[in-house]
Amino acid sequence: MADYKKDAQLLLEDIGGKENISAVTHCATRMRFVLVDPALADKEKIEKIATVKGTFTQAGQFQVIIGNDVPTFYNEFVKLSGNEGVSKDQVKSAAKQNMNLIQRAMAVLAEVFSPIIPAIIVGGLILGFRNVIGEVPMGFLDGKTIVETSVFWNGVNSFLWLIGEAIFHFLPVGITWSIAKKMGTTQILGIVLGITLVSPQLLNAYAVAETAAKDIPFWDFGFAQVNMIGYQAQVIPAMLAGFMLAYLEIWLRKFIPQAVSMIFVPFFSLVPTVLMAHLVLGPIGWKIGSFVSMIVNTGLASSFNWLFGALFGFLYAPLVITGLHHMTNAIDLQLVADFGGTNLWPMIALSNIAQGSAVLAIIFLHRGNKEEEQISIPAAISCYLGVTEPAIFGINLKYVYPFIAAMIGSGVAGLISTLFNVTALSIGVGGLPGILSIQPPYYLIFAICMLIAIVVPFGLTVAFRKYGVFNKLDPIDEKTGKIVA
Repeated sequence: MADYKKDAQLLLEDIGGKENISAVTHCATRMRFVLVDPALADKEKIEKIATVKGTFTQAGQFQVIIGNDVPTFYNEFVKLSGNEGVSKDQVKSAAKQNMNLIQRAMAVLAEVFSPIIPAIIVGGLILGFRNVIGEVPMGFLDGKTIVETSVFWNGVNSFLWLIGEAIFHFLPVGITWSIAKKMGTTQILGIVLGITLVSPQLLNAYAVAETAAKDIPFWDFGFAQVNMIGYQAQVIPAMLAGFMLAYLEIWLRKFIPQAVSMIFVPFFSLVPTVLMAHLVLGPIGWKIGSFVSMIVNTGLASSFNWLFGALFGFLYAPLVITGLHHMTNAIDLQLVADFGGTNLWPMIALSNIAQGSAVLAIIFLHRGNKEEEQISIPAAISCYLGVTEPAIFGINLKYVYPFIAAMIGSGVAGLISTLFNVTALSIGVGGLPGILSIQPPYYLIFAICMLIAIVVPFGLTVAFRKYGVFNKLDPIDEKTGKIVA
C-alpha cells in the first residue's frame, strides 16, 4: 500500500494549513474542502504534488483530484491535519457560506434532483427500448413492429411500461421524498404527499386537456369546490408542495412540545400542505411549468431555432462551471410532460461528447506525458459516458483553448440537432450512449451530430494549439511531448 504521508503533508501546507480548513471530506476520487480563505490555497504547488491529478472549485468547495486511493490519502491527511472529517452533507452546508444567492438556489436544485436521476435515466432507457420494439416498422418484418409480430416482445413491452409509468407518471413522489430528505424532515411524509398528487382518485394530468370543465371531478366543501386533478409527471407543483411541507414541519417543531410532536407535527404539516397543493400550489405550479416549457419549446420550434440550439450548445459547458446546468433537469422533465419529449437533452449529450473530444485531442498533442495521462484518459472516458467535470476542471479549463474548441463543436452540433428537431424521449445516459434516449426517427441525424461533436472539437483543439489561438499555458517540447514550464 502506498505511503501518502509526505504528499498529505505537502497538501496541508499548500492549502493554507489546518487553520484554513473549515471542513473536509472525500468522495470516490476527490478530496473536498471548504476553506476559510480560498485565496490561500496555492493551486500551482498543489497540482505539482505527485499524488494530485488536478484541482477545481465548484459549489463553494475546493476539490483536489487524488484517484481511487483517496480514502487512504484522506486518512493520512486527517491524521496530520487534526481536522475531523465530516459528512458530505455537512461539507455542502459549510460550502454555502462561499456561495451567492443564485449558486445556493442551484445547489438546492441539484440536491433535490441528484437522488432521483438514476431512476430517470433507467426510465429514459426503457422508453427508448420500448419505442424501438413497439413503434419502429422493420423491413424484415414486412413493415410491422417487433411487438406486432411477437407474443414474447409484446409481453416485454407491456411489462416494461410498469417501470416506465412508475418513474415518470409518479415522478412527484420522488421529488417530494427527495425534498424531505434534503431538508432533513420526515421522509415518509414526503412520500405520502407525493402520492396525494398522483392518486388514482384524481383525474390523470394527461386527461385534463381533453376533459370538459363540467366533467372534471371535484371535492365539494359546501362553501367551496376544489378540482380533483392529478399532477402526474409535473415537476414544479411537486417542488412547491414539497418545500411547503418541509418548511411547515420545521416551523411546527419549534413550537409543539416534543412529547406530542409525533402526533401533531405530521398531522398539521401534511393535511394543510395537501389542501394547499390542490387548491393553490398545484394550479400555480402547473401554470409556471407550462409557461417555462412553452417558452423553451417556442424557441426550439421557431424559425430561429438554429440560433437557440447553437447558443445552448455553446453555453452549456460554462453553465456546468457555474452549477446553473442543474436547472435543465426540471425543464427537460417539464418538456417531456407537456410535449412528450425534450430537445434540450440531445444537446446536453452532444456537449458531453464535445468536451471529451477536446480532451482526446490533448491526449494526442501531449502523447508521452504519462503524468497528465493519469488525468486526461479517465477524463475523456468519463465525458463519453456523460460526466464532464473531470475533463472541464482537470484539463480543458487548465489550457483554455480545448475548452473553447469544445464549446464551438458543441454549438455546431447543437445547431444541427435543433435544426432537424432531434428529440429525446426523456433524460437518459449522456455522452455517446445518449443515442439510446433519442426518439427512433432521429437516430441518423443524431449520429451525424455526434460525429460533428467528435471531429470539430478535436480538429479545432489541434489547430488552436498549432497556431497559438486562445493558448497561453501550453508550451510543448515537441520531442518529449511534455509541458515546458
